[in-house]
Amino acid sequence: MSKNSPLRARNFPSAEDEAKAAQPQGRYDGPGSSFRMAFTDTEFLLRDELRPVRLQLELLKAELVQQEQGVESTVVVFGSARFKAPDVAEAMLRDALASGDEAATARARQMVKNARWYEEARRFGELVTRESEALGEPVIVATGGGPGIMEAGNRGAFEAGGRSMGMSIFLPFEEAPNPYITPELCFQFHYFAIRKMHFLMRAVALVSFPGGLGTLDELFEVLTLTQTRKIRRRPIVLIGRDFWQGLIDFDVLVEHGVISPEDKNLFHYAETAEEAWDAIKAAYSGDNPSLTARQLKGN
Repeated sequence: MSKNSPLRARNFPSAEDEAKAAQPQGRYDGPGSSFRMAFTDTEFLLRDELRPVRLQLELLKAELVQQEQGVESTVVVFGSARFKAPDVAEAMLRDALASGDEAATARARQMVKNARWYEEARRFGELVTRESEALGEPVIVATGGGPGIMEAGNRGAFEAGGRSMGMSIFLPFEEAPNPYITPELCFQFHYFAIRKMHFLMRAVALVSFPGGLGTLDELFEVLTLTQTRKIRRRPIVLIGRDFWQGLIDFDVLVEHGVISPEDKNLFHYAETAEEAWDAIKAAYSGDNPSLTARQLKGN
């Protein structure tokens, strides 16, 4: 039957049509009027009492768009928003040296060292995109949408000719989303909790590069949910053993009895993009009965 058949016609007008047709006029179009339809009334939707509705909308919008775009499995990349691409870091160092500012020069030298992680994340995004079928079905890179490591992951996917997702969070001091995200998959969130839930709903693996408080927040959220079995096991890869072991002494946590020795098996280390991607592929190979291709779907 044709979609244009009278039998398929809408029984009710769409919400969009009604909203356009029901614009308030005259005395009811001014401040304080309650005439506007609830779903077009921004002032009403932003009331404190409507927070549960906004939480639901934020969860639902990204979910429906991903369904429409056919996104079923993702590899999530975490890491510092402050790291720069090598050419940018080198330019910062040249400017700092020219200025004679010792503190700025020290910061720029560290930024040049940190630029290696940008390149690893960029190469990782490219690997996942080019070899996405290696896990048995298509996967795409998902990041927090911002600069630094997030930009690098999206950039690698973009340069490989594939799609990638960015889940930005609105912050007063944060830059706009990086320019390498697939526009149809570029989201902006208000609630950290909903954003982190979307990180995990379709994730088949999570890769954490060196980062600060935001990276630690996301990493420990994943580790806690995995430890408590609120989510299924999936590969969690920490890039840069020296950084992570210098930052977090998991042996101390075991020694004090606040985690179990086997909790150290929730994650493992890698140094390069290739090592991280190989670890993820190995986890889903037929040789690993605990992580099979049937578990690729997120929960």
